[in-house]
Amino acid sequence: MSLYSALYAGVSGLSAQASAMATVADNITNVNTVGYKGVSAEFRTLVTDGRVRSSYSAGGVTAAPQAMISKQGLLQASSSLTDIGIDGAGFFVVRSSSDPNSEVAFTRAGSFKTDSAGYLRNTSGYYLQGWPLDAQGNYVNTGNLNALEPIRPGALTGAALPTTGIELRANLQSTTAPIAGPYVAGQMASGAVTPQFSRSVDVYDAQGNAHRVTFGFVKTAANQWVGEAYAVPAGDVTAPGGVLVSGTIAFNGDGSLNMAGSTAALFGSITPIWTNGAGSGPIQLSLGTNGGLNGLTQFSGESALLSSNVDGGMLGTVASVEISEEGIVSAIFEDGTARAIYQLPLATFQNPDGLTRLGGNAYAMSQDSGNVAINEPNSLGSGAIAAGTLEASNVDLAQEFTNMIRFQRAYSSSSKIITTVDEMLQEVSNLKR
Repeated sequence: MSLYSALYAGVSGLSAQASAMATVADNITNVNTVGYKGVSAEFRTLVTDGRVRSSYSAGGVTAAPQAMISKQGLLQASSSLTDIGIDGAGFFVVRSSSDPNSEVAFTRAGSFKTDSAGYLRNTSGYYLQGWPLDAQGNYVNTGNLNALEPIRPGALTGAALPTTGIELRANLQSTTAPIAGPYVAGQMASGAVTPQFSRSVDVYDAQGNAHRVTFGFVKTAANQWVGEAYAVPAGDVTAPGGVLVSGTIAFNGDGSLNMAGSTAALFGSITPIWTNGAGSGPIQLSLGTNGGLNGLTQFSGESALLSSNVDGGMLGTVASVEISEEGIVSAIFEDGTARAIYQLPLATFQNPDGLTRLGGNAYAMSQDSGNVAINEPNSLGSGAIAAGTLEASNVDLAQEFTNMIRFQRAYSSSSKIITTVDEMLQEVSNLKR
């Protein structure tokens, strides 16, 4: 009987409009939730029989909520250095706990703060994940989520950072007289030849121990010097005589470096092997560029060290954490030094709107979303990281109130269908009287 189908259609209308009103309620209550993605209520028909006959049977309607995960929210400025937003596609990779085997999730809520254990967590308690950087600031992206680690800058407090680079800018006096006879490598280190100019710097091993390295220079001919780097005392390293590197330094007629006539090893890297058993790594020597005046030069002025810069040493207490536009997480120590420790990845999906919603404004992979791809920001479809910002909810409050009126009217109309059909059925029952 068609009246009964109309009754069921009215009931389905009540259910569908109630479900739609629930999406409005969720959207409005989360209008100020950071990174929240709204849900749009759409409807689809229920058909009992698609063929048109003289007697029509109503099917009804059902609600089909659609997540608006791919819709960008407004980026708003924040005063916190660890608040980050995403401008474009992608999600932060997070875990539900610091355990590497805990559940992986994805979120746009970038309100991360350092907790009591030193981890970066957002307001929902999810732990931010990243690629750990080595001493040279490099990482390997295998595409595997298990290669990511929870970001914990506080763990660096009291740790040691080995020296990875030495920068020297010095002038060697052009009027210096050349030494007599040929120079044999190691003579400055042994004391057989006194350097015409020398300067010492302190470098650090992986345990934070300081070691003195001296750079000595003697002139051997016009526009030509010999440079030598050696440990003092020589017993600090396993190299014979403590010599770390030795070679020729050539200059052009204008006093700039002539790299073609110089020994390449002096402008490469050295890897001292410390006799105390501490770990060692390559130390890049930055003594200038070809034809440049940004390192060693040869002018008539007195030989002098103009500037030097050596990294490494014992790390103090982590005072703050900074996240750059490139997604590099750096720990800032009390003495003002900084160290890049993690690279943030961004996770992308072929269909982000198909992700499964989780509690705490996060998402999980699903069959509809497709597999995850993790890459650094601004590459292979990933968006850019906006440091010092937060992504606001993408809910349009005016639209939601409009929808509330629409769904309320539709709900009332569906209830009228039920009461009207009830009256009609009552008339059928009265035919017997």
